[in-house]
Amino acid sequence: MNVLSLFDGMSCGRIALERAGIQVCKYYASELDKYAIKVTQSNWPETIQLGDVTKWREWDIDWSSIDLLIGGSPCQGFSFAGKQLAFDDPRSKLFFVYSDILTHIDAERDKAGKSEVKFLLENVKMKKDYLEIISDHLGVKPVFINSALVSAQNRQRYYWANWDFEQPEDKGIRLNNIIEKDFVDREKSHCIDANYWKGGNLKSYFEKNRRQLAFVDRDKSYSITSSYANGVSLKQYFQQNRKQLVFLKPRGNNPGGFRGLDGKSPSITSNSWEQNVFAVKKDLLHFRKLTPVECERLQTVPDNYTNHVSNTQRYKMLGNGWTVDVIAHIFTPLASSINCERAA
Repeated sequence: MNVLSLFDGMSCGRIALERAGIQVCKYYASELDKYAIKVTQSNWPETIQLGDVTKWREWDIDWSSIDLLIGGSPCQGFSFAGKQLAFDDPRSKLFFVYSDILTHIDAERDKAGKSEVKFLLENVKMKKDYLEIISDHLGVKPVFINSALVSAQNRQRYYWANWDFEQPEDKGIRLNNIIEKDFVDREKSHCIDANYWKGGNLKSYFEKNRRQLAFVDRDKSYSITSSYANGVSLKQYFQQNRKQLVFLKPRGNNPGGFRGLDGKSPSITSNSWEQNVFAVKKDLLHFRKLTPVECERLQTVPDNYTNHVSNTQRYKMLGNGWTVDVIAHIFTPLASSINCERAA
């Protein structure tokens, strides 16, 4: 297939095509970030870089030869974490550029006597009104997939494509399966974003469910306190159904502490906070942000795929990227239809 990838980033789509068994003849990429381009060209030197997507009418390509159009248009205006400017945000407005390019390719393919181009668009969880506008323009309804099914990360996204695909099966991958060292307190990571390079803190992590942390067991002699690490009492912790941690009851000379989950959360009773759980003092709760390799694993990107640039830039592009195994799963029925056509 000849593929045109808009908002290409570090070419997660190219990795997914390979995993799905789709042979790529030409891969055109539209991207502006020089660091993402460097990662792409280091891994896929044959990639044809086209530059600014808003200047697409100047691109010197055979539009009728494009078999697959893919992209995840910038989502800041749609995200519930943002200001909800939607299509008034100049970044989210770039969806209409994607739509215009899709229309143009179909027109050129029709002139050449070819079938309509296959397309895939990805975007964040958003209000129904915005969702319907995008669906109306594309002529298809999206499929909602949480990356947690194929990775150790909760990452909820919508996917529009003009072929049928189902939800992926749950691979049962847990966060403790992918970390390089130390331990974690939950089965799935919070969604990483482009600002993850800034690191996190306990308040943001536990109260806002943002910026995944790993915990470092630096001091075995934990001090026990009745207050939780971020100032929330244990009673509030359980009564308000906060994210699950396991706190260990003291035994003998061991004053207790806490541990991460190896499996499902244990059953918590209404008086657990009084009887058998404890917390550690804040100054003894050591934590770190995930490493770039751990973030690559969250996105199911090959280890060290992004190691051609600084760690800051690696975090940024991974936060902006796709969960590769979700995209590969979506491409799989397309790969099957291509192989059937070749056989015929």
